[in-house]
Amino acid sequence: MTRIIFPLLLGIATLFSSAAQAQSGVRLADNAPDSYTVAAGDTLWGISGRFLQQPWRWPEVWRLNRDQIRNPHLIYPGQVILLDRSGPWLSIGRRIDGSGAVRLQPQVYSEALDAAVPSIPLQIIEPFLSRPLVVDGPRLEGSATIVATETSRVLTGSGDTVFAKDVGDGADVWHIYRPARPLEDPLTRETIAWEAAYLGTARVTERSTERDTPATLEIVSAVEEIGVGDLMLPSERPAVFSYVPHAPAQALEGRIISIHRGVSETGRLNVVALNLGERDGIERGHVLALFRNRGSAEFNGEDGKESFTLPEKRYGTAFVFRVFERVAYALVMDADGHVTLADAVRRP
Repeated sequence: MTRIIFPLLLGIATLFSSAAQAQSGVRLADNAPDSYTVAAGDTLWGISGRFLQQPWRWPEVWRLNRDQIRNPHLIYPGQVILLDRSGPWLSIGRRIDGSGAVRLQPQVYSEALDAAVPSIPLQIIEPFLSRPLVVDGPRLEGSATIVATETSRVLTGSGDTVFAKDVGDGADVWHIYRPARPLEDPLTRETIAWEAAYLGTARVTERSTERDTPATLEIVSAVEEIGVGDLMLPSERPAVFSYVPHAPAQALEGRIISIHRGVSETGRLNVVALNLGERDGIERGHVLALFRNRGSAEFNGEDGKESFTLPEKRYGTAFVFRVFERVAYALVMDADGHVTLADAVRRP
Protein backbone atom coordinates (compact mmCIF):
# COMPACT_ATOMS: atom_id res chain seq x y z
CA MET A 1 0.00 0.00 0.00
CA THR A 2 2.82 2.37 0.91
CA ARG A 3 4.44 1.72 -2.46
CA ILE A 4 1.19 2.80 -4.13
CA ILE A 5 0.32 5.82 -1.95
CA PHE A 6 3.75 7.45 -2.08
CA PRO A 7 3.91 7.72 -5.90
CA LEU A 8 0.29 8.95 -5.87
CA LEU A 9 1.07 11.72 -3.39
CA LEU A 10 4.18 12.62 -5.36
CA GLY A 11 2.13 12.82 -8.55
CA ILE A 12 -0.49 15.06 -6.91
CA ALA A 13 2.22 17.35 -5.58
CA THR A 14 3.78 17.56 -9.02
CA LEU A 15 0.40 18.30 -10.57
CA PHE A 16 -0.29 21.17 -8.16
CA SER A 17 3.21 22.51 -8.69
CA SER A 18 2.80 22.49 -12.47
CA ALA A 19 -0.64 24.06 -12.21
CA ALA A 20 0.64 26.86 -10.00
CA GLN A 21 3.50 27.52 -12.37
CA ALA A 22 1.23 27.44 -15.43
CA GLN A 23 -1.24 29.76 -13.71
CA SER A 24 1.42 32.34 -13.01
CA GLY A 25 2.87 32.01 -16.52
CA VAL A 26 6.37 32.39 -15.12
CA ARG A 27 8.73 29.66 -16.32
CA LEU A 28 11.85 28.56 -14.50
CA ALA A 29 15.20 28.75 -16.22
CA ASP A 30 16.92 25.56 -17.23
CA ASN A 31 18.97 24.21 -14.30
CA ALA A 32 17.60 26.90 -11.96
CA PRO A 33 19.38 26.58 -8.58
CA ASP A 34 17.58 26.15 -5.26
CA SER A 35 19.41 29.19 -3.89
CA TYR A 36 21.93 31.83 -4.87
CA THR A 37 24.18 34.01 -2.71
CA VAL A 38 24.21 37.63 -3.89
CA ALA A 39 27.63 39.01 -4.85
CA ALA A 40 28.84 42.59 -5.28
CA GLY A 41 28.13 43.83 -8.81
CA ASP A 42 24.97 41.75 -9.24
CA THR A 43 21.74 43.26 -10.56
CA LEU A 44 18.19 42.09 -9.89
CA TRP A 45 17.82 41.36 -13.61
CA GLY A 46 20.92 39.16 -13.57
CA ILE A 47 19.96 37.39 -10.33
CA SER A 48 16.45 36.69 -11.60
CA GLY A 49 17.90 35.36 -14.85
CA ARG A 50 19.47 32.53 -12.87
CA PHE A 51 16.00 31.41 -11.81
CA LEU A 52 13.59 32.59 -14.54
CA GLN A 53 13.42 32.36 -18.30
CA GLN A 54 12.06 35.91 -18.35
CA PRO A 55 14.16 37.81 -15.78
CA TRP A 56 12.07 40.99 -16.02
CA ARG A 57 9.11 39.18 -14.42
CA TRP A 58 10.84 38.98 -11.04
CA PRO A 59 8.29 41.30 -9.29
CA GLU A 60 5.61 38.65 -9.94
CA VAL A 61 7.40 35.90 -8.05
CA TRP A 62 8.95 37.70 -5.07
CA ARG A 63 7.04 37.13 -1.82
CA LEU A 64 7.02 40.81 -0.94
CA ASN A 65 4.27 43.18 0.10
CA ARG A 66 2.98 46.00 -2.10
CA ASP A 67 5.12 48.70 -0.49
CA GLN A 68 8.28 46.60 -0.77
CA ILE A 69 7.73 45.76 -4.43
CA ARG A 70 7.66 49.48 -5.32
CA ASN A 71 11.29 49.69 -4.22
CA PRO A 72 13.44 47.13 -6.05
CA HIS A 73 16.47 47.88 -3.89
CA LEU A 74 15.86 45.13 -1.38
CA ILE A 75 18.75 42.80 -2.07
CA TYR A 76 22.27 43.14 -0.64
CA PRO A 77 25.55 41.26 -1.19
CA GLY A 78 25.80 38.31 1.18
CA GLN A 79 22.08 37.61 1.24
CA VAL A 80 20.68 34.36 -0.13
CA ILE A 81 17.85 34.13 -2.64
CA LEU A 82 15.67 31.06 -2.07
CA LEU A 83 13.62 29.35 -4.78
CA ASP A 84 10.29 27.69 -3.99
CA ARG A 85 9.48 25.71 -7.13
CA SER A 86 5.81 25.26 -6.21
CA GLY A 87 4.97 28.82 -7.33
CA PRO A 88 7.53 29.49 -8.44
CA TRP A 89 8.36 31.96 -5.66
CA LEU A 90 11.54 33.75 -4.69
CA SER A 91 12.26 34.95 -1.17
CA ILE A 92 15.12 36.66 0.62
CA GLY A 93 17.16 34.89 3.27
CA ARG A 94 20.57 35.26 4.85
CA ARG A 95 23.23 32.65 5.32
CA ILE A 96 23.66 31.91 9.03
CA ASP A 97 26.70 29.97 10.24
CA GLY A 98 26.26 28.40 13.69
CA SER A 99 28.41 25.62 15.18
CA GLY A 100 29.77 24.71 11.78
CA ALA A 101 26.35 24.26 10.16
CA VAL A 102 25.07 26.39 7.31
CA ARG A 103 21.40 27.33 7.58
CA LEU A 104 19.17 29.57 5.47
CA GLN A 105 16.74 31.74 7.37
CA PRO A 106 14.39 34.38 5.88
CA GLN A 107 14.55 37.64 7.85
CA VAL A 108 14.34 41.41 7.60
CA TYR A 109 17.69 42.81 6.51
CA SER A 110 18.95 46.38 6.75
CA GLU A 111 22.00 47.95 5.12
CA ALA A 112 23.10 51.27 3.64
CA LEU A 113 21.10 52.09 0.51
CA ASP A 114 24.16 52.67 -1.66
CA ALA A 115 25.17 49.03 -1.11
CA ALA A 116 21.87 47.66 -2.41
CA VAL A 117 21.63 45.71 -5.66
CA PRO A 118 20.00 47.77 -8.47
CA SER A 119 17.49 46.48 -11.02
CA ILE A 120 19.81 47.11 -13.97
CA PRO A 121 23.46 48.25 -14.32
CA LEU A 122 23.27 51.88 -13.18
CA GLN A 123 26.84 52.69 -14.20
CA ILE A 124 25.79 52.30 -17.85
CA ILE A 125 22.73 54.54 -17.77
CA GLU A 126 23.95 57.11 -15.19
CA PRO A 127 25.01 59.68 -17.83
CA PHE A 128 21.52 59.47 -19.35
CA LEU A 129 19.52 59.96 -16.16
CA SER A 130 19.71 63.71 -15.58
CA ARG A 131 21.20 65.25 -18.70
CA PRO A 132 18.94 66.79 -21.39
CA LEU A 133 18.90 64.01 -23.95
CA VAL A 134 15.87 64.95 -26.03
CA VAL A 135 14.57 68.42 -26.78
CA ASP A 136 11.11 69.01 -28.22
CA GLY A 137 9.11 72.20 -28.75
CA PRO A 138 8.08 72.81 -25.11
CA ARG A 139 11.60 72.15 -23.77
CA LEU A 140 13.15 74.46 -26.38
CA GLU A 141 10.74 77.21 -25.38
CA GLY A 142 11.53 76.67 -21.69
CA SER A 143 15.30 76.76 -22.11
CA ALA A 144 17.59 79.52 -20.89
CA THR A 145 20.12 80.98 -23.35
CA ILE A 146 23.73 82.08 -22.86
CA VAL A 147 23.86 85.66 -24.16
CA ALA A 148 27.42 86.68 -23.27
CA THR A 149 30.72 85.48 -21.84
CA GLU A 150 33.09 87.29 -19.54
CA THR A 151 35.65 89.46 -21.39
CA SER A 152 33.74 88.60 -24.59
CA ARG A 153 35.52 85.29 -25.07
CA VAL A 154 34.18 83.31 -28.00
CA LEU A 155 34.37 79.96 -26.23
CA THR A 156 34.57 79.10 -22.52
CA GLY A 157 35.25 76.14 -20.26
CA SER A 158 35.35 75.05 -16.62
CA GLY A 159 35.74 77.93 -14.15
CA ASP A 160 34.68 80.61 -16.62
CA THR A 161 31.75 82.97 -16.17
CA VAL A 162 28.80 83.24 -18.55
CA PHE A 163 25.62 85.31 -18.59
CA ALA A 164 22.24 83.88 -19.52
CA LYS A 165 18.66 85.07 -19.96
CA ASP A 166 15.45 83.32 -18.86
CA VAL A 167 17.16 81.64 -15.90
CA GLY A 168 14.29 80.77 -13.55
CA ASP A 169 14.36 80.83 -9.76
CA GLY A 170 13.57 77.15 -9.37
CA ALA A 171 17.09 75.78 -9.94
CA ASP A 172 20.67 76.77 -9.19
CA VAL A 173 22.37 74.08 -11.28
CA TRP A 174 21.80 74.06 -15.04
CA HIS A 175 22.85 71.69 -17.81
CA ILE A 176 24.20 73.33 -20.96
CA TYR A 177 23.31 71.71 -24.28
CA ARG A 178 23.11 72.23 -28.01
CA PRO A 179 20.47 70.57 -30.23
CA ALA A 180 22.53 68.14 -32.28
CA ARG A 181 20.51 66.09 -34.72
CA PRO A 182 16.86 65.41 -35.50
CA LEU A 183 15.24 62.17 -34.40
CA GLU A 184 13.08 60.91 -37.25
CA ASP A 185 10.34 58.34 -37.22
CA PRO A 186 11.76 55.57 -39.47
CA LEU A 187 8.38 54.98 -41.14
CA THR A 188 6.92 58.48 -41.59
CA ARG A 189 10.25 60.39 -41.70
CA GLU A 190 8.68 62.98 -39.40
CA THR A 191 11.08 64.80 -37.05
CA ILE A 192 9.63 64.06 -33.62
CA ALA A 193 12.40 65.64 -31.48
CA TRP A 194 16.04 66.67 -31.43
CA GLU A 195 18.78 64.77 -29.64
CA ALA A 196 20.75 67.17 -27.47
CA ALA A 197 24.54 67.40 -27.32
CA TYR A 198 25.48 67.75 -23.65
CA LEU A 199 28.15 70.43 -23.16
CA GLY A 200 28.51 70.83 -19.41
CA THR A 201 27.06 72.16 -16.17
CA ALA A 202 26.82 75.68 -14.73
CA ARG A 203 25.85 77.03 -11.32
CA VAL A 204 24.04 80.34 -10.72
CA THR A 205 26.22 82.78 -8.75
CA GLU A 206 24.07 85.91 -9.06
CA ARG A 207 20.50 86.68 -10.09
CA SER A 208 19.15 90.06 -11.05
CA THR A 209 15.68 91.48 -10.46
CA GLU A 210 16.05 93.68 -13.53
CA ARG A 211 14.45 92.23 -16.65
CA ASP A 212 17.22 93.43 -18.95
CA THR A 213 20.03 92.10 -16.74
CA PRO A 214 20.99 88.42 -17.30
CA ALA A 215 21.89 85.97 -14.55
CA THR A 216 25.54 85.23 -13.82
CA LEU A 217 26.71 81.60 -13.82
CA GLU A 218 29.99 79.81 -13.32
CA ILE A 219 30.74 76.82 -15.53
CA VAL A 220 31.34 73.92 -13.15
CA SER A 221 32.24 71.30 -15.74
CA ALA A 222 32.55 71.18 -19.51
CA VAL A 223 32.91 68.25 -21.90
CA GLU A 224 32.98 70.58 -24.92
CA GLU A 225 33.62 74.28 -25.43
CA ILE A 226 30.64 76.48 -24.55
CA GLY A 227 29.68 79.70 -26.31
CA VAL A 228 27.05 82.36 -26.83
CA GLY A 229 23.75 80.94 -28.06
CA ASP A 230 24.08 77.60 -26.27
CA LEU A 231 21.00 76.60 -24.31
CA MET A 232 20.43 75.50 -20.71
CA LEU A 233 17.88 73.41 -18.82
CA PRO A 234 17.57 72.91 -15.03
CA SER A 235 19.42 69.88 -13.69
CA GLU A 236 17.05 67.02 -12.85
CA ARG A 237 17.31 64.54 -9.99
CA PRO A 238 17.12 60.99 -11.41
CA ALA A 239 14.41 58.73 -9.95
CA VAL A 240 16.52 55.57 -10.01
CA PHE A 241 14.94 53.64 -7.17
CA SER A 242 11.50 53.34 -8.77
CA TYR A 243 12.68 51.13 -11.61
CA VAL A 244 10.55 47.99 -11.25
CA PRO A 245 10.31 46.02 -14.52
CA HIS A 246 6.80 45.44 -15.85
CA ALA A 247 5.03 45.01 -19.18
CA PRO A 248 2.94 47.87 -20.62
CA ALA A 249 -0.78 47.52 -19.89
CA GLN A 250 -1.71 48.11 -23.53
CA ALA A 251 -0.41 46.90 -26.88
CA LEU A 252 2.36 49.09 -28.31
CA GLU A 253 4.10 49.32 -31.67
CA GLY A 254 7.33 51.28 -31.97
CA ARG A 255 10.74 51.41 -33.61
CA ILE A 256 14.35 52.02 -32.64
CA ILE A 257 15.17 55.48 -34.00
CA SER A 258 18.64 56.08 -32.59
CA ILE A 259 21.55 54.18 -31.07
CA HIS A 260 23.95 55.86 -28.67
CA ARG A 261 27.15 57.15 -30.29
CA GLY A 262 25.43 57.36 -33.67
CA VAL A 263 26.14 53.82 -34.85
CA SER A 264 23.69 51.78 -36.92
CA GLU A 265 24.03 48.54 -34.91
CA THR A 266 24.62 47.68 -31.29
CA GLY A 267 24.18 44.84 -28.80
CA ARG A 268 23.46 43.89 -25.22
CA LEU A 269 23.81 46.55 -22.47
CA ASN A 270 23.73 49.48 -24.89
CA VAL A 271 21.31 52.41 -24.98
CA VAL A 272 18.76 52.96 -27.76
CA ALA A 273 16.09 55.61 -28.38
CA LEU A 274 12.52 54.64 -29.30
CA ASN A 275 9.79 56.54 -31.15
CA LEU A 276 7.44 55.98 -28.19
CA GLY A 277 6.94 58.33 -25.27
CA GLU A 278 4.62 59.60 -22.57
CA ARG A 279 1.81 60.29 -25.00
CA ASP A 280 1.92 56.62 -26.07
CA GLY A 281 1.67 55.37 -22.48
CA ILE A 282 5.36 54.50 -22.05
CA GLU A 283 6.76 54.82 -18.52
CA ARG A 284 10.01 54.07 -16.69
CA GLY A 285 10.38 50.37 -15.96
CA HIS A 286 8.49 49.15 -19.02
CA VAL A 287 10.02 46.08 -20.63
CA LEU A 288 9.64 45.77 -24.40
CA ALA A 289 10.39 42.90 -26.74
CA LEU A 290 12.73 43.51 -29.69
CA PHE A 291 11.84 42.20 -33.16
CA ARG A 292 14.20 41.99 -36.12
CA ASN A 293 12.92 42.89 -39.59
CA ARG A 294 14.11 40.10 -41.88
CA GLY A 295 13.09 41.93 -45.04
CA SER A 296 11.69 40.21 -48.11
CA ALA A 297 12.70 37.47 -50.52
CA GLU A 298 12.00 36.65 -54.14
CA PHE A 299 11.46 33.13 -55.42
CA ASN A 300 11.64 32.11 -59.07
CA GLY A 301 9.46 29.05 -59.51
CA GLU A 302 7.43 27.38 -62.19
CA ASP A 303 4.75 30.04 -61.83
CA GLY A 304 7.22 32.87 -62.26
CA LYS A 305 8.69 35.29 -59.77
CA GLU A 306 7.06 35.54 -56.34
CA SER A 307 7.81 38.00 -53.52
CA PHE A 308 7.52 37.09 -49.85
CA THR A 309 7.73 39.23 -46.72
CA LEU A 310 9.76 37.23 -44.22
CA PRO A 311 8.39 36.95 -40.67
CA GLU A 312 9.97 39.07 -37.95
CA LYS A 313 12.11 37.39 -35.29
CA ARG A 314 11.81 38.21 -31.60
CA TYR A 315 15.40 38.39 -30.44
CA GLY A 316 15.66 40.32 -27.18
CA THR A 317 14.29 42.69 -24.54
CA ALA A 318 14.85 46.34 -23.65
CA PHE A 319 14.29 48.14 -20.34
CA VAL A 320 12.89 51.71 -20.53
CA PHE A 321 14.62 54.03 -18.04
CA ARG A 322 13.87 57.58 -19.24
CA VAL A 323 10.81 58.96 -21.00
CA PHE A 324 10.02 62.18 -22.87
CA GLU A 325 6.82 63.22 -24.64
CA ARG A 326 7.45 61.35 -27.89
CA VAL A 327 10.77 59.57 -27.28
CA ALA A 328 12.02 57.06 -24.69
CA TYR A 329 15.48 55.70 -23.88
CA ALA A 330 15.93 52.00 -23.13
CA LEU A 331 18.79 49.70 -22.19
CA VAL A 332 19.11 46.51 -24.24
CA MET A 333 19.11 43.74 -21.63
CA ASP A 334 19.12 40.62 -23.81
CA ALA A 335 19.83 40.26 -27.51
CA ASP A 336 20.35 37.31 -29.83
CA GLY A 337 22.44 39.07 -32.45
CA HIS A 338 22.73 42.71 -33.50
CA VAL A 339 20.26 45.44 -32.51
CA THR A 340 19.59 47.57 -35.59
CA LEU A 341 17.96 50.90 -36.40
CA ALA A 342 14.25 50.54 -37.30
CA ASP A 343 13.88 47.22 -35.45
CA ALA A 344 10.41 46.94 -33.91
CA VAL A 345 9.54 47.06 -30.19
CA ARG A 346 6.31 45.70 -28.75
CA ARG A 347 4.68 44.56 -25.53
CA PRO A 348 6.35 41.26 -24.53
